[in-house]
Amino acid sequence: MTIKDLQPKLIWEIFDQITAVPRPSKHEEKIIEYLIEFAKSYSLDYQRDEIGNVVIRKGATAGYEALPTVILQSHMDMVCEKNSDVAHNFDTDPIRTKIVDGWVKAEGTTLGADCGIGMAAALALLVDPTVEHGAIEALFTVDEETGLTGAFNLGEGMLTGKYLVNLDSEDEGELFIGCAGGVDTLGYFDYAVETLPAGYEYYRIGISGLKGGHSGDDIDKGLGNANKILASFLYDAARFGIRLGIFDGGNLRNAIPREAYAVVAVPEHTALLFETSLAQYVSAVKALYAPTEPNLKITLGQAALQPVIDEDTQSALLSALVGLPNGVMAMSQTMKGLVETSTNLASVKFADGKIVVTTSQRSSVERAKRDTMHSIEAVLALAGATVEHSDGYPGWTPNPDSDLLRWSVESYKELFGSEPKVRAIHAGLECGLFLEKYPHLEMVSFGPTLRGVHSPDERLEIDTVDKFWRLLLELLKRVK
Repeated sequence: MTIKDLQPKLIWEIFDQITAVPRPSKHEEKIIEYLIEFAKSYSLDYQRDEIGNVVIRKGATAGYEALPTVILQSHMDMVCEKNSDVAHNFDTDPIRTKIVDGWVKAEGTTLGADCGIGMAAALALLVDPTVEHGAIEALFTVDEETGLTGAFNLGEGMLTGKYLVNLDSEDEGELFIGCAGGVDTLGYFDYAVETLPAGYEYYRIGISGLKGGHSGDDIDKGLGNANKILASFLYDAARFGIRLGIFDGGNLRNAIPREAYAVVAVPEHTALLFETSLAQYVSAVKALYAPTEPNLKITLGQAALQPVIDEDTQSALLSALVGLPNGVMAMSQTMKGLVETSTNLASVKFADGKIVVTTSQRSSVERAKRDTMHSIEAVLALAGATVEHSDGYPGWTPNPDSDLLRWSVESYKELFGSEPKVRAIHAGLECGLFLEKYPHLEMVSFGPTLRGVHSPDERLEIDTVDKFWRLLLELLKRVK
């Protein structure tokens, strides 16, 4: 069985087509072409704005002409993460899918169900002749994952509807009516390099096997951050006179880093103490993360001789990495179980003659977001880094009294005989930006169940796709 054999058949067939189209963030040319060709093949009206967003429109089916226009929104890019032992080029290679115990997964890479399954649902609805609905605008935005560029730059006249259904949520049975805002903070360290004299042993320390995940949805799950784990040991190991050659960890601002490594030089007379200390650290860290990270690996191997960075920068960098806060900063006081504010030490890279430390802050409270941003800035600045911030994006303030939410709840209860959870999400959605451009919008977000998003463990629960599809169809009939 392949995913094309699953039900509802049309949505899975289209999702299979989408997995064959490379669509990294900021490189969406091929998926844009796919969407335009899809619209042309079904004689549907479409529009593309300057930044690359695409909207495909379809009129109402017979008898539903009086219903207001509904916008179905999803993003076309995907997070591109893979295990280090997997050969895959996200610019050219299709995603290889498989079915495992009721879930759809990919072969060692992210699946792209975030937000490919939302795209598939919108496209299926546009071409399914059995579906009854009012006028539809299916909006597909670019670059949601690395900056919400498409939503920020949405062209004039792209949307006319009053009601927007965002198809980018990941928990079946839950309706989302709010999300966190976010901002990225980056620190840049200058450094000099030097070649050490004889008398040093060179080691490569690697962190792997962590689950990773979405830096919003998964930040409260007690997962390990590879950058923090590695930096903690190196900071302590400074007592052995180590010298740092390179530190490389994490990749994406919105993913909890799963892997990191460093190359260090250790004086020969302290090498044994260094190795013993690492063995003790491995034992302690594995015990600490045993409940959440059973596959954590910390490896030590010999490395080739290489230049090291200057001692002042090494001290400043490791102090900053240890001192930077990471994880949940505060829980919501108004919505039980919701993370209010968090920060993620996303990546550390040597690039273009500088060391770049990337962090990402989220909060449903604008003041708390800025305070956390300033905390990160202060630590980096005290360590001597040059600091800059992204433009950031607004949160989406919940509107529990909206008609669209009421219709969504009614639809779910009618279909499944139970009450859906209504909540906000700590992840960032594009809805806040749409609301700035179209303040009249009423919005709700829902989707099937996904787990391990933004990591190679990303998986989509098959049975929930049918419930997601049925809820979407029922809601479209209830919009008044």
